[in-house]
Amino acid sequence: MSRIGKQPIELPSDVKIKFDKPVITVEGPKGKQQHEVPEEIILDISDKEIVVTRTNEERKSRSLHGLNRTLLANMVEGVTKGFKKELEIVGVGYRAEKSGKTLKLTVGLSHTIEYDEPEGITINVDKQVVSVEGVDKCLVGQIAAKIRNFRKPDVYKGKGIKYVGEVLIRKAGKVGSK
Repeated sequence: MSRIGKQPIELPSDVKIKFDKPVITVEGPKGKQQHEVPEEIILDISDKEIVVTRTNEERKSRSLHGLNRTLLANMVEGVTKGFKKELEIVGVGYRAEKSGKTLKLTVGLSHTIEYDEPEGITINVDKQVVSVEGVDKCLVGQIAAKIRNFRKPDVYKGKGIKYVGEVLIRKAGKVGSK
């Protein structure tokens, strides 16, 4: 039995669950999410918790068991608390600003990068920190990674866009021979 899959998902009182096979809808104070549950997975929904089980012991069913339990737990956490990733802009002259729903990045390129925030995601800028917030954990991480890819941190000087708390391994510069 899957160690993660057999753990029940506790439901807060302000979360509503609707299950029309094969789609489960989770609705909470922060928003609404949907997920299509595979036919190998069985959901036992009560007032306080969701228990995820599988129909058989095949390899595919076992792998889907823990995955779907984690996806459902992330949906419940997303609609109650939400998810947030923070990016830090490091470098002289590097800056970010937000106008309307557009993020404008000046990161040492010949042009300014303009990125429109997708639906369901909120991007905030506070000095040198860009925060990406939303209810979908996967989408928040994907958007944060996309913004980071506009200017990855340099391995020599450390300039660029990095996650807050990310540890960069810096290389030594030129070493003259004597």
